[in-house]
Amino acid sequence: MNMKRKLFFLFFLPSLFSYLSVQADEGMWTLYNLPQAVYQQMQTEGFHLPYQDLYESKNAIKNAVVNFSGYCSGVVVSPDGLVFTNHHCGFESIRSHSTVEHDYMLNGFIAHSYQEELPNEHMFVSFMVEQKDITPQLEKDGFNLLSLKQQEHYLDSLENKMTKEVEAKDSTLRVEIKPYYEGNKYYLTTYRDFSDIRLVFAVPKSMGKFGGETDNWMWPRQTCDFSVFRIYANPKTNGPAKYSKDNVPYHPKNWIQVSLQGYKEGDFAMTMGYPGSTERYLSSYGIRQMRENNAARAQVRGIKQEIMIRHMRANEAVRIKYDSKFATSSNYWKNSIGMNKCIDSIGIISLKKQYEDRIRHWQDSTGYLKGKLDFDVMARLYQQRLNDRVALTYWSETFNRTNEFTTRAMRLSNGITVKGSKKKQYVDFKDNRDTWDEALDKEVLAALLKNYKEHVSKEYLPAFYRTISSKFGNDYTKFVNYLYDKSAIMKPGKKLYIKKRSYKKDPGVQYGLDLLETMADFQEKLYGAAADSIQEQEKYLCDAKLRMEEDLPHYSDANFTLRLSYGQVGGFTLNGANSGYYTTAESIVKKMEQGGKVIDYLAEPIMKQLMSAQDFGPYQDKTTGKMQLCFLTNNDITGGNSGSPIFDGNGRLIGLAFDGNWDSLSSDIYFDKKLARCIGVDIRYVLYLMDKWGHADRLLKEINPQ
Repeated sequence: MNMKRKLFFLFFLPSLFSYLSVQADEGMWTLYNLPQAVYQQMQTEGFHLPYQDLYESKNAIKNAVVNFSGYCSGVVVSPDGLVFTNHHCGFESIRSHSTVEHDYMLNGFIAHSYQEELPNEHMFVSFMVEQKDITPQLEKDGFNLLSLKQQEHYLDSLENKMTKEVEAKDSTLRVEIKPYYEGNKYYLTTYRDFSDIRLVFAVPKSMGKFGGETDNWMWPRQTCDFSVFRIYANPKTNGPAKYSKDNVPYHPKNWIQVSLQGYKEGDFAMTMGYPGSTERYLSSYGIRQMRENNAARAQVRGIKQEIMIRHMRANEAVRIKYDSKFATSSNYWKNSIGMNKCIDSIGIISLKKQYEDRIRHWQDSTGYLKGKLDFDVMARLYQQRLNDRVALTYWSETFNRTNEFTTRAMRLSNGITVKGSKKKQYVDFKDNRDTWDEALDKEVLAALLKNYKEHVSKEYLPAFYRTISSKFGNDYTKFVNYLYDKSAIMKPGKKLYIKKRSYKKDPGVQYGLDLLETMADFQEKLYGAAADSIQEQEKYLCDAKLRMEEDLPHYSDANFTLRLSYGQVGGFTLNGANSGYYTTAESIVKKMEQGGKVIDYLAEPIMKQLMSAQDFGPYQDKTTGKMQLCFLTNNDITGGNSGSPIFDGNGRLIGLAFDGNWDSLSSDIYFDKKLARCIGVDIRYVLYLMDKWGHADRLLKEINPQ
């Protein structure tokens, strides 16, 4: 056997075998250039629609899938613009409309007419119109000869230019240019945004968030994680329009048929949505850094969340203010803990190193990227900045959007609008006391200030720590009380005049300046030439992998653009135990009976009554005879996929993705084909609660499930 054939068998075939064994579940595929090999495998697994009905045709499925407000996914399910997404995706909308008197978080919300549907400031949905690869154009323009900073400026200019060109043809469109394959390719995506989005239906939090933090990332699940919104449009054009009472429900060209037919183990399942971020091409050195950052993030959030939940449980008004903030913080706290657990138990850093050794040997034999991709350089660069990067995580988790005082203090010197005349310039803050609580805010700030000092070295401490030591004897509570008492930034209606001598003497202003000075130090250490070099090395590493396995289809890491994932309905086996692939009404009733001991299992008596029914009518599974609540597929999922529609082989909606499982929380960096699962809420469970609890006859008629 000659050397070339030896290299083929040594390096190529293991990857080929790996691909053949996982291709039905791993992958977040772009649609416009979906490889034929992937589509053919989808057909083998049970997908029955033509290739063009994914992306190209008038009735393509992608035309009904939306980016939901920049952080989730959703799907249009009616000719009048109804959108299904997750309850936790609509969480902030539901919270913002809630008061102690009308607590929609606690009691749910039902609009019985168009007039009762509630508008939402800053909410939008985006439809992807088209996507194309512009890498050849960039290469022709000398893009690869530019520095990373020059490339960034070039892309901004090009995006602005192309936006103007597309707006000239259709003012309702916008474009985005994003990197794929670690910057080895760039795609241009055109979107149409709708900004008049109204809340239509939400179940009580007891069901929409059933299981809470106890069950988050876990299986089995019984959460009815859905909410319903409606897109409104210009009455004359049926196109996007700012909110107006005169707007009318949007009439889409395509919407998805909601199915009552269910699924069985082994059935084809496909998700389509906007996964936020994965880093599966990341080097072993990058994963080590990520592990350390995860540990820091979990440590700080654990302290903050203990204080938050204590105040929330003591006061209903405080709970309403912080429900959404706590849920967001807690989600990634638990994710960080679970990811590190998987990194260690699977040995991902070691596995990555082994794969990098294969690439190194292949590079030595082929000369590809010789003098560019250098693993020794990459290792040294990551090691040099490891302590700085972990310290920055502590800084960010301590000071970035963690309490109202710190947020205001930093905005005074960065990003706040200056008002008044030239001689009397001032800044002030909107009275937003309905979004935060002073007692909670102060206790969180004092605890986090103390914790930060205990976990970073002196070089990372802002200057005000000297004041805490010298003037307050390291009593953080006294320091925080001093800030609140003496600073004007928390005083309702108070104006801070910039040109007055007293401005910089305000302790809140000085506190913010000290924080920004420390942030500037981090930026100097972390975002200079070394960061560019690391980014370049990671790009080369991805390039080498793609070239070494050039006969195989590869998907790019998630970057919150529309992606397809496919696989089958089914559970997993762990330690000899079978997970099962669906949960039933009996299982949620059993958990509800533990509500006295586990607060996350508390539910209203009506919910227990509804879930204890003997007959669930058309929502009951025809094969098992059970009311099925949540189910598992081996589709690929990450943050941003929340609310992604789950389709059967005929393109009908059978569920909404809302979570992954604890045993595979490292899937953002390493996909474990044996354990990685997507958890979805059965669409029949959704319809059952809309019907029997919400009595939403007008919505069910509009959706017309079959």
